[in-house]
Amino acid sequence: MDWLKEQFAKEEWSPYVAGALLGIVGILAVVLSNSLLGASGAFENLAGLIGKAVAPQAFDNIYFNFVMPPGITWGVVLLIGVFFGGMLGAKSSGTWKFRAVSDEQWKEIAGKKWWKRWLIAFVGAIILEYGAGIAGGCTSGLAISGGMLLAPAAYLFIAGMFASGIVTAWFVYGRRF
Repeated sequence: MDWLKEQFAKEEWSPYVAGALLGIVGILAVVLSNSLLGASGAFENLAGLIGKAVAPQAFDNIYFNFVMPPGITWGVVLLIGVFFGGMLGAKSSGTWKFRAVSDEQWKEIAGKKWWKRWLIAFVGAIILEYGAGIAGGCTSGLAISGGMLLAPAAYLFIAGMFASGIVTAWFVYGRRF
């Protein structure tokens, strides 16, 4: 039990321990909920739920009626769990604090105004979510769950994700990364 407390108090975990635990979580997700890990659809479920309440005619279409039905789905529950689990993990390691994207590299690239850095991060997240929607899933849905199922597309995606991440970091940060 002391070992477990010690692990939760660490700021960074061993990638092997984290990977093994992620595998266990993935297996438990399938066994307990009959669903794979994946959260990108959760945003569409929530958008449809809010949209149907605000403008029902605009959200009465094939996409929100059949493809991505509005409501509190497994993905929404998973998304909420990831959010609060991340906060709990930060609290247990003693690293939780509200930050204004204050990393020095961010300040150097995006400027000293915190709202500008937040806006860039927010727009980037929207682009990422849009891309996940086009691709039919996010990194957790494709890389983790697809990798668990040994799907070749998952491994192609992972290679592409790392390659594009390296190119993007090189483009944004130059030799400073």
